Amino acid sequence: MAATAAARPLVTVQALDGDMATDSAPTVPLPDVMKASIRPDIVNFVHSNISKNKRQPYAVSKKAGHQTSAESWGTGRAVSRIPRVPGGGTHRAGQGAFGNMCRGGRMFAPTKIWRRWHRKINVNQKRYAVVSAIAASAVPSLVMARGHRVESVPELPLVISDAAEGVEKTSAAIKVLKQIGAYEDAEKAKDSHSIRPGKGKMRNRRYINRKGPLIVYGTEGAKLVKAFRNIPGVDIVNVERLNLLKLAPGGHLGRFVIWTKSAFEKLDSIYGSFDKLSLKKKSYVLPRSKMVNADLARIINSDEVQSVVRPIKKESKRAPLKKNPLKNLNAMLKLNPYAKTAKRMSLLAEAQRVKSKAEKLEQKRKPISKEEAAAIKSAGKAWYQTMISDSDYTEFEVFTKWLGVSQ
Repeated sequence: MAATAAARPLVTVQALDGDMATDSAPTVPLPDVMKASIRPDIVNFVHSNISKNKRQPYAVSKKAGHQTSAESWGTGRAVSRIPRVPGGGTHRAGQGAFGNMCRGGRMFAPTKIWRRWHRKINVNQKRYAVVSAIAASAVPSLVMARGHRVESVPELPLVISDAAEGVEKTSAAIKVLKQIGAYEDAEKAKDSHSIRPGKGKMRNRRYINRKGPLIVYGTEGAKLVKAFRNIPGVDIVNVERLNLLKLAPGGHLGRFVIWTKSAFEKLDSIYGSFDKLSLKKKSYVLPRSKMVNADLARIINSDEVQSVVRPIKKESKRAPLKKNPLKNLNAMLKLNPYAKTAKRMSLLAEAQRVKSKAEKLEQKRKPISKEEAAAIKSAGKAWYQTMISDSDYTEFEVFTKWLGVSQ
């Protein structure tokens, strides 16, 4: 983005009605501050901290929720031990009090006015944020991305002649804006005037509207302040008092800025350059970006870098991966060559066992013929008779009766 701005070292000063006629439009050199690096992170951080410095302390009353002589009823009444309002005859009597869960009680951790409302920001950090915001205002894509209507503007940064500082009437100011193509942005800000949603309507901030162009003038006490201040959305600021809250409202870069010629020429003396100190800010030099070219891959692969870097190490010794012999057969064979034979034998034995088990199951599941069944049954009966005759216990009288046979 900075390179885009730096590609045009001269900026044309836009002439206004009433200027002295010249053969060619005057130009001014682009200040170095317009080429500074754009850091949205710093701008956002500084803006959020600076905006906290306008806050007024607020807190709830110290007495709120405690303006009653409530006491707890204690235990034994089948109610909670929260303090209760004394008396009778009204709804209030017996109600819970003091606690943050009670109606009319105090809030939890009541707000105090000694909160840390304001913030200190480093001077150099604030300057970096302002410089980034000024540089971003010179990039048309950022200005359009922020929502400004700059389609009919001749160029960015937009510089107008010092005749604008002598404008006294608002009608003349509107005429100037129309002449330079900036009135469309002011109209957008005017049309956006609406009622704020939410509670802010009750708190002295009922109306909201978008931001229009920012007029930066260079001469102290210029008349254009009274002329432009009544146009909705248009802000006016002196170049020596540039404010981040005006240059990047909401912490968003890309405010549409209209510079007068005298203000634009003062930027170099106020902010200095990359190699020259500022005349207005003690020992201040513009922040230089770490990398001029952010294309890191192009830098690394350039001939200048590749010619001095060390060559690629093609022969690199790496430690071999240790393999587990219990899981890797080749590793086991290196340690124990007999492991292959043992594994083969175990596999064959397992296969034989599975085969014999399957044969036995097949034999048991095969149906038998009637003759074989009759032979098995007769053999069983014969065995039973043999068992009875071999087990005749005569000393036990009831044995034969229990066995259910007669000798």
